[in-house]
Amino acid sequence: MRAVAADSAVMFRRCARHTLRSPDTLVISLLMPILVMMLFTYVFGGAIEVGGSYLDYVVPGIMLLCTGFGASITATAVSADMTKGSIDRFRTLPMFRQAILAGHVGEGVARNLAAIAIAVAVAAVLGYRPQANLLGWLGALAMIVLFVVAISWIAVALGLVAKNPEAAGGMTYAIMFIPYISSAFVRTETMPGWLRGFADYQPATPVVDTVRGLLNSTGVGGGAALGVLWCAGLTALGFGTASVIFDRLSRR
Repeated sequence: MRAVAADSAVMFRRCARHTLRSPDTLVISLLMPILVMMLFTYVFGGAIEVGGSYLDYVVPGIMLLCTGFGASITATAVSADMTKGSIDRFRTLPMFRQAILAGHVGEGVARNLAAIAIAVAVAAVLGYRPQANLLGWLGALAMIVLFVVAISWIAVALGLVAKNPEAAGGMTYAIMFIPYISSAFVRTETMPGWLRGFADYQPATPVVDTVRGLLNSTGVGGGAALGVLWCAGLTALGFGTASVIFDRLSRR
């Protein structure tokens, strides 16, 4: 396990350096969620009734949106490693084979959490005032981390199956789109019945409702358990799929 952790840490540092050497991509991933938050708050927010401050309502949704934008970068980076031969070179080294995948996931989690922290800081400047105590913040952070890890593994799996980095980035559009069809920006009760059935039971809604309830001290109900189950299921799906594909490619 010590060797596995050491190899994964080396790959994490490699992935982090690659991200830092692409400032345009990094800036876009950090700024886009902030721009979307300002768009919804100042353009659409006045027309959307949520029973309170729209900024307090929308910030948890922006946290999930950060994860969607970050997934595109992760998938593209994995696909680039596959198409440029980096994976083939790593397979010849005496190292844990899946360390490169763990490195991409670790870097994606760190980058997404940084983007979320920046978005929350900007929201605080705009007037965001969560009512959560320390336990509420820790609970919200735990849920966000679970969701980020799950989406990062899904992004890694998509990067492995994509034919090229451009295709990998395109495959993640569905991940970026999911928060929009949830309770992230509007209450699902306002949606048509056929759409609400999907919005209420897809992964983003219980996660964002749990985070919002914890940060705004309005309670989480049964959404927390459902959110954890969704995150666990998506993590297992992404990790299992990525491992199978990577092992199959390693035998070539």
